[in-house]
Amino acid sequence: MAHYAFLDENNIVIEVITGVDETEIIEGKSPEVWYEEFRGKKCVRTSYNTYGGKHIKNGNPFRKNYAAIGYHFDGVGFYAPQPFPSWSLNKETYLWEAPIAYPEDGKFYIWNEEVQNWVEIN
Repeated sequence: MAHYAFLDENNIVIEVITGVDETEIIEGKSPEVWYEEFRGKKCVRTSYNTYGGKHIKNGNPFRKNYAAIGYHFDGVGFYAPQPFPSWSLNKETYLWEAPIAYPEDGKFYIWNEEVQNWVEIN
């Protein structure tokens, strides 16, 4: 089975479904075209196994990330809404990155936008 994302007029994901395999033909059309015509919304295939531009099962990555409701699609890949104004989108992975790397000391942190740094959770 393949997965498909439906987009609104601003290319924001409004629904994700599991559908027919991407190689199947429905009434002489590809699934993306058929679903788009049937639903009246733009339809784009997405890969459940793709994250950060890599396929988690060593296959071919597809559209950078698996689509989710609220994600953006820019014609290349899917990416989440920007979590904080200071974070930037990595154009290779299509993941948001903080201006300071997450500490790798085994502790838990949350991002504090006000101080522009990670704050340890006690």
